[in-house]
Amino acid sequence: MEDQSEDALDNSMHHPEEQPVGSDDSPKFGRLLIVLVFVVMLIGVLTWASEAYFSRQ
Repeated sequence: MEDQSEDALDNSMHHPEEQPVGSDDSPKFGRLLIVLVFVVMLIGVLTWASEAYFSRQ
């Protein structure tokens, strides 16, 4: 086992290399939060409109 390099011992399970912190591929949580709030508001408006429409009949 002494002929194996240190890299092979450190990564014996073949995990991918760690991504750098703050890379450009990081998820945009601010945009996700805005979309989530918009979707919740849209569901609320649809619920209110359908209740107003169907309660008249």
